[in-house]
Amino acid sequence: MPVLRACQITLSATERRRLKRLAYSHTAAYQKVIRVRIVLDAAHGHSNAAIARRRGVTVDTVRLWRGRYADEGLKGLTDRPRPGRPPRFTAIQVAEIKALACQLPAETSVPLSRWSRPELAGEVVGRGTAGAISASTVRRILATAALKPWQYQSWIFIRDPDFTVKAARVLDLYARIWDGLPLGDDEYVISADEKTSIQARCRCHPTLPPGASRMMRLNHDDDRGGAPAGARR
Repeated sequence: MPVLRACQITLSATERRRLKRLAYSHTAAYQKVIRVRIVLDAAHGHSNAAIARRRGVTVDTVRLWRGRYADEGLKGLTDRPRPGRPPRFTAIQVAEIKALACQLPAETSVPLSRWSRPELAGEVVGRGTAGAISASTVRRILATAALKPWQYQSWIFIRDPDFTVKAARVLDLYARIWDGLPLGDDEYVISADEKTSIQARCRCHPTLPPGASRMMRLNHDDDRGGAPAGARR
């Protein structure tokens, strides 16, 4: 049987400098660093077995990346695309899921202020967009988007020095507590608003739009501009 001979690697000065930078890079992927070092060892005339011992890999691994570099150069050291499992959802279904995430739940008659992943998955199935989908799949689909307008943070600049005391009284009422004592069964908390006019309000700070790796930010403080219209009877 003919003896298999290792592929000969001959590097130019430019190629050698480029490979050395990658071989000692602190940011390149570890797998690529090992492959580059295999090529450099091969260029120095080391055998496949000797390279395998130096780099802690198998001889077949050395033979693979040595041959790839000889045939394709540096681009041969990257992994080739793998088919993997075919996608379960079409591009249109993915787009519809992302569009639904951008809508307020109130627009779909869902009594929520913000979507949760399980609720969003249930709405997708309820609309017939997909026959079945899990909350974890919804999370993965939304995570692939570069812009995520459905995510936002809000902040408020508290200027009232007595804010804590005032807020505590309101929060206690939500919990049916007054002056540190729980309300009785025959005591009620009623919240009412006159709604005598339409308030002209604008935010003290403009909303910051979403961007790559940044969610939208909203400020809840507003300036009152009076009432543009009187009450209707």
